[in-house]
Amino acid sequence: MHLSDVLGLPVTSSSALPMITLVILATGDSQIAFLVDEVLEELQVLVKGLGRQLSRVRNITGATILGNGRVVAVLNVPDLMKSANQFASIRKQRDSEKTPKSLTKVLVAEDSITSRTLLKSILESAGFQVTTAVDGADAFARLRSGEFDLVVSDVDMPRMSGFELTAKIRADKKLGELPVVLVTALESRDDRERGVDVGANAYIVKSSFDQSNLLEVINKLI
Repeated sequence: MHLSDVLGLPVTSSSALPMITLVILATGDSQIAFLVDEVLEELQVLVKGLGRQLSRVRNITGATILGNGRVVAVLNVPDLMKSANQFASIRKQRDSEKTPKSLTKVLVAEDSITSRTLLKSILESAGFQVTTAVDGADAFARLRSGEFDLVVSDVDMPRMSGFELTAKIRADKKLGELPVVLVTALESRDDRERGVDVGANAYIVKSSFDQSNLLEVINKLI
């Protein structure tokens, strides 16, 4: 869950697949991991109240002054966890009320847990039902045992590459027409041509990755 979502702040997007940074907060027996842009530093600070007029600002326990003179808000952990649970409940309700787009099932094949988690988050936020696979062999097994509307796959994976997975999909009588989008770090002309040769519907390079482009491609294919 993005911390910015809970605080009502805009999400900072990156043009590349970034490393995911999580901050884990705990109170009592409860723990929640928040996705953040980055962790700048760890400090011990003196927290000052906000005064009577601002004595109860949601998710804020007070403020502190940094060494450079900058005043920053200090988050209230119990409040934040309560807000996160409320946000998750509202999002779950919205998901259940989504348009038929939410019935579209996408299989993501990616051996990197960071990229796999990010792609899953992007697609679920756009309203798709997402299943993940850790490599091409895992993905093909899931395709044979389930029903999907589209595959998003990395190329360089153990056991079975994205090229091999795409070729097996095209050779399968049941799966042959399934749209396949390759999202990969391989950007040479030969790799792009091989992607076309094995039957990929789209080839997106991670170095120029943009989530809006991915969603636009997917929406055109389904």
